[in-house]
Amino acid sequence: MTEAIRVLLVDDQELFRAGVAVIVGAQPDMEVVGEAADGREAVRLVDELAPDVVLMDIRMPEMDGVEATRLIFSADRVSRREHQVRVVVLTTFNLDDRAATAILQGASGFLLKDATPVMLRDAIRTVHSGNAVLAPQDLNALLEDTFKSRQPVPAGYDKLTQKEREILSAVARGLSNAEVADEVFASESTVKTHVGAILRKLELRDRVQVVVFAHEHGLVTGP
Repeated sequence: MTEAIRVLLVDDQELFRAGVAVIVGAQPDMEVVGEAADGREAVRLVDELAPDVVLMDIRMPEMDGVEATRLIFSADRVSRREHQVRVVVLTTFNLDDRAATAILQGASGFLLKDATPVMLRDAIRTVHSGNAVLAPQDLNALLEDTFKSRQPVPAGYDKLTQKEREILSAVARGLSNAEVADEVFASESTVKTHVGAILRKLELRDRVQVVVFAHEHGLVTGP
């Protein structure tokens, strides 16, 4: 039997946390392992409880969700972790600039706080599998506005084969593995292997970071 997805809830509104806890706790493949009322407490609980997914409110007292996300994905904490943690930031505004900043700090996307229970459950499962919780066009819009100037391509990019570079660009445009396979004339399993190689060579955690990397360095090409 697959282990349940361990979820940490972070929001300064106790009533909101309680409602989300009921939704998450009702799923056979999920469990709420802890709750926090501010970002500082969230960082501590991530270290102590090792959740798989953190639902992180973006605006909180003491420490907001952006700073908490930055600390959760700081190099020293990541190096001490035995398994990956994913963060989904919760916001009341679509295409929130703070949400974009949180994604740059390591979050796997954002969800509006008025999302339906089905959307919430799907979001947890989506980020747990390594994908973004955000429509590709929205994520690209956020990052296009964020990276007005491009950074030089790092040396690690030279390690990629031509096929891996094509796949990186396709992933950055929000294509699924199946869509990438059609575009580069390869099987879906081959694409998955290439994506794994891209993550390893560029030292990236997941597909969301691939998208950020591509935008940061001006590598998004094609339609």
